[in-house]
Amino acid sequence: MPFLDRLRCWAAEKPHEPAVVCGRERLSWSELHGAAEVLARSGEPTRVLRQGNGVDFAVRWAAGVAGERECAVLDPLWPGALADDVVARLAVRAAGRSPGRVGAAAEGPAELVDGDPASSFLVGLTSGTTSLPKGFSRTRESWRRSFEASVECFGLSPGDRVLAPGPLSASLNLYTLSECLFAGATFHTLAHFDVGDAHAEITRRGITRLVLVPTMLRVLAERGLAGDVDASGITAIVCAGQKLDRRTLEAVRRWAPQAAVWEYYGASELSFVAASRHAPGGEAAEVGTGVGRAFPGVELAILDDAGAPVPDGAVGNICIRSPLVSSGYVWGDDGEAFTHLGGWATVRDQGFLDAGTLHVLGRRADMINTGGANVYPHEVEAALAMLDGVAEVVVAGVPDDVRGQRIVAGIVPSHAGLGQLAVRAGLEGSLAPVKRPLQYLRLDALPTTERGKLSRAEFQRWVLEGDSRARPLV
Repeated sequence: MPFLDRLRCWAAEKPHEPAVVCGRERLSWSELHGAAEVLARSGEPTRVLRQGNGVDFAVRWAAGVAGERECAVLDPLWPGALADDVVARLAVRAAGRSPGRVGAAAEGPAELVDGDPASSFLVGLTSGTTSLPKGFSRTRESWRRSFEASVECFGLSPGDRVLAPGPLSASLNLYTLSECLFAGATFHTLAHFDVGDAHAEITRRGITRLVLVPTMLRVLAERGLAGDVDASGITAIVCAGQKLDRRTLEAVRRWAPQAAVWEYYGASELSFVAASRHAPGGEAAEVGTGVGRAFPGVELAILDDAGAPVPDGAVGNICIRSPLVSSGYVWGDDGEAFTHLGGWATVRDQGFLDAGTLHVLGRRADMINTGGANVYPHEVEAALAMLDGVAEVVVAGVPDDVRGQRIVAGIVPSHAGLGQLAVRAGLEGSLAPVKRPLQYLRLDALPTTERGKLSRAEFQRWVLEGDSRARPLV
């Protein structure tokens, strides 16, 4: 793993400074290195890491990828049967990997050093709480290059104190922990996400940067403004997982006025794809489908299903060429997600390029076919988010006897006076009639996954079941 040699260096250079902090628990650089080294040498099985946030997580993660070892991080909230299924598949994978071959996971004691750059250190798992997640592998070299690119792009330094308040089993936070160990920055997390605890961490520990999903950022910023929580020491915020909306960005600029806000688009299988930076004190945010320009070292292209390039502005598969891409699936490959079109990698997210800026329309599976027209929820959400009175929005398709599917929008209003007539009038001229929702519902909050990401599937369930959390917008 590409942070272990760096961890040893940081332990020698600043042994008593904090490396990992979780609430009242903390480990210095020398303590973290020493504990991980003892665990790695003990020969204790570390192939599967399934536990909540804490400093011990960092110890077991470092030991789990020592030398030629390979580790999988499971969500501790998964049902037992699902976790058992994944563990069984990991055991089959380990048994079938011959010792001495590049990528073979070593058993028994291991030294706390980085292994062969071409070897696999991680079996990543796509998120899922009921169905079996896909498993994919990553080489040490792919993350080393990712660290080098992200540290430079986002300006991470050894003096930073980074708070990632989400679960460490999520790829965003696992990567952030590893990136901090690589860069020498102090990593902070919380045992469980709590707004008050996060605010206390920011003010008492001198946090300089946040890494989180937009839904978490919004609640921290808005409640921070209401509670007069000082965030003036934050100089950078990194967001991923879904598009950053205008309301959140405007709240962040008032709450953390010194912070540059980065948002990036990527996928677990692809790593970083595109990014954009919102400077402190900039103009009011424009909400749309654009997510930024190609990440450093990444080539972008939009290709059709045959692998041919499409014209600028035309919709197709978002494809990349990059040294950051994963090695592919180790199980669960159904041909509908991560694949290659010629020499380009894609997860079949749909989008287009406009003067070098990537616009993401979403997964093909989310596409709504209504009356023979293909409509992407991201495009409709972007148009709705620009309207006054719309705080948050989610769009999905539900079965319709006449059209095949009808477009339904769930809106969290920013004021009580927002009505359906105003919303419909606001879309005139900004969205083609076939793309406009036929049904509008009022929400108190967006449906999200346990990791804080927007869940269109849950919204569809609310609509179909007449859930009281989705009421008609009159």
